[in-house]
Amino acid sequence: MSGKVLITGFEPFGGGKTNPTEFLARTLDGASVRERRLIGVTLPVVFGQAREQLESAIEQHAPELVLCLGLAANRKAISLERVALNIDDASLPDNAGQQPIDRPIEAFGPAAYWSTLPIKAMKTQLEAAGYQAEISQSAGTYVCNHLFYGLMHSLRSRTGIRGGFVHIPQAEGAFALPRMEAAIRLAIEIALVTRMDVKALGGTVS
Repeated sequence: MSGKVLITGFEPFGGGKTNPTEFLARTLDGASVRERRLIGVTLPVVFGQAREQLESAIEQHAPELVLCLGLAANRKAISLERVALNIDDASLPDNAGQQPIDRPIEAFGPAAYWSTLPIKAMKTQLEAAGYQAEISQSAGTYVCNHLFYGLMHSLRSRTGIRGGFVHIPQAEGAFALPRMEAAIRLAIEIALVTRMDVKALGGTVS
């Protein structure tokens, strides 16, 4: 294997008994895409702890790509997140009972970070393969966004590692778990081979 890709999922939360992102992280762990070993890690739905465990996994495995997955049960497409916001504003408590309101993730951090994944190329090729996909302008203000912001804040000082966040719908119908696993594999492959993103009308963007 010539490199590693770190994939994270979350444990169940909000009273749910399962989380499809946890299944995907476990299932993809040990697989390979484009001669890169996939490393799957399940994170707690807890502000602070999720970010700390992600940073430990990055330190341990030194991946070239990090793809964090989260569940957005009300969405109808694979949502490729564009931007992480510097805010925690929880509509419900996390799994440790924390419910931060209007709290910055990094007191002196920038207002936002962009994903460094080729999200437009990923959307185009996922759709071409028959998957519903969209570019999302908000990862919310719960633990998913907290983790996404923490990831990009960490990667700012790490050379050669790209990363981002993808929300997936509930695992049912067109998004049954085997099909979702194939979609995530494809998304990883696109991210590995696409260094510069594509514009909707052609060309590239940095």
